[in-house]
Amino acid sequence: MVFEPPQRLVRALGETAPEGDDWLEKLPQVAHEAVAQRELTVERVQVPGGRSSLVVLVRTADGGPAVLKLAPRRARPESERAALARWDGRGAVRLLEEPPSSSSSSSPSGAQGVLLLERLHPDVSVRTLPEAKALLEAAGTLRRLWVDPPEEHGFETVATRTGRQARAMRASASADPEVAPLVEAALTAREELLAEPPEHRLLHGTFRQSKVLSGERMPWLAVGPDPVVGEHAFDLARLVRDRVEDLIAQPSGAATTRRRVKRLAESLEVDRERLRGWTLFRAVESGVRARRVGRERDAELLLEFAGWL
Repeated sequence: MVFEPPQRLVRALGETAPEGDDWLEKLPQVAHEAVAQRELTVERVQVPGGRSSLVVLVRTADGGPAVLKLAPRRARPESERAALARWDGRGAVRLLEEPPSSSSSSSPSGAQGVLLLERLHPDVSVRTLPEAKALLEAAGTLRRLWVDPPEEHGFETVATRTGRQARAMRASASADPEVAPLVEAALTAREELLAEPPEHRLLHGTFRQSKVLSGERMPWLAVGPDPVVGEHAFDLARLVRDRVEDLIAQPSGAATTRRRVKRLAESLEVDRERLRGWTLFRAVESGVRARRVGRERDAELLLEFAGWL
């Protein structure tokens, strides 16, 4: 089996590591070893796949369907493993291997950046549903993920993650005065939101409609977390801008966005102004980052959306 990474993954990794690294070069060997250690039968590489990992559809030794996921360290796969273990299948895809202990580094499950997961329907996400239904199902799935983190957890906090992002945003604003007003508004909102966070919960971190797939065990399950600990509104904020291209195309896009913020805040019992603030910050951060790596169309959409907030 040739483990050739999809072009979408290659392009995305080039954006996150413009200086390059050797993960793609080592990927075929890592994939072959992971398959052999677990006695898996490979069906195919999922295409177009994700932007941070190689996803391979496989069969386990007993013939059961599964997914082998391989990701570079900068995608924080071990953090994903820890979150999936904490959720244990409640609202999220289930791990098919126990998380490795410190003494199991030589075992198959101890391979860094390699996860064996239950097989969902990779081509059927909540995004395939009509918009109103999609938001309802996605929100219901997200609610199940909001649990207390372990007492001694190693998850990144919202304050730490957004602090790193804020530094990059300031640098971009200095080099690109056109985005400076939106960046300033987003950074001001962040400072106010971090002053008194209402919750300290385990969050998905990168939740959106395409991250909720159809399953056999449950109708919809979340995949691909980049977990973080913080308040509910931060997690929900990414969902607000789903299908942003459709929102921008509507003459009433700004009003629709405000209604969406209100509806999602009420349905998940989140403070509306906190949701608006985090939606603004996350949209500006994503827009500025897209502009920085040359994805001008994405940047234009995100920054126009942020302006409505």
